[in-house]
Amino acid sequence: MKTNQQILSLFENYLAQIQYPEEPQQLYSPIIYSMSGGGKRLRPVLLLLCADAFGGDVAEAMPAAAAVEIFHNFTLLHDDIMDNAMVRRSKPSVYAKWGGNVAILSGDAMMIDSFSRLSALPQDKLPRIMEVFTSMALQVCEGQQYDMDFEQAEKVSVVEYMRMIELKTSALLAGSAMIGAILGGASVEDCNKIYRYALELGLAFQLQDDLLDSYGDEQLGKAIGGDILEGKKTCLMLSAMSRADECDRELLRTLPFDKELSAEQKIARVKAIYDKYDVPHLVNQQITLRFDKALSVLDTLSLESERVENLRVFARNLMSRKK
Repeated sequence: MKTNQQILSLFENYLAQIQYPEEPQQLYSPIIYSMSGGGKRLRPVLLLLCADAFGGDVAEAMPAAAAVEIFHNFTLLHDDIMDNAMVRRSKPSVYAKWGGNVAILSGDAMMIDSFSRLSALPQDKLPRIMEVFTSMALQVCEGQQYDMDFEQAEKVSVVEYMRMIELKTSALLAGSAMIGAILGGASVEDCNKIYRYALELGLAFQLQDDLLDSYGDEQLGKAIGGDILEGKKTCLMLSAMSRADECDRELLRTLPFDKELSAEQKIARVKAIYDKYDVPHLVNQQITLRFDKALSVLDTLSLESERVENLRVFARNLMSRKK
């Protein structure tokens, strides 16, 4: 079995060998720019780790790993248009650099490319993989729509928010893990368990991301408090709203948009309300709960403990971020 770092290196080498046409330049240059922009490569690495854990051929699974990474980056191109985001991974987004029309078309090409790469997979496993891939792709779109709906909604519950991040964030991680397990020859039961492991891990990861946005440090790659300044309905905001009295709820609704306050003042006052109602502790409890659920699933797989260890390492590394 290969270590997580070996898997990542193998995937980066594979990705570097993918060549896109030179013309039309306005279509393919943004794709190359996007794919070479770094990123954690979480989804392809997890896919390959799952394939390896169940005794599959990592090289054989590479097209699937590339497919999920290209699809993920396609969603980022379109997300940046919808969010009017000028920065992605500490550099200008494709939307900022080339404009919305180019970002739409290049994103569309990436989505098509991601599906086309699946044709290189073993034909006996392809129908099942296509079913998983198309399902997770649609779930990501559903999650994004819910996320946009929440911006206009007067009231959103924590339960609704958790369902949204399950679709928008966790489904792609879980689908990637399940595709890897299928390619490794896992049973249907083990494939379903791997899906649950990655789904719970993805929820923990997104909740941690929410927490770090307000309580992390500037090395996150974006200014701390960005979600607060946008008035975004994160788990922190929604948990505070559900626990606060009417006076504090009104402050949570209005502080982010108070033009008389500086950004630092807005962030500090909202965080003071979060602290008043013990919101960081509540969110940390949810993170721990989801993380523990993910690891507990691994104990039920029909694999020797040593074949599961890299999946434990992956989970611990994912959740070890403090910035």
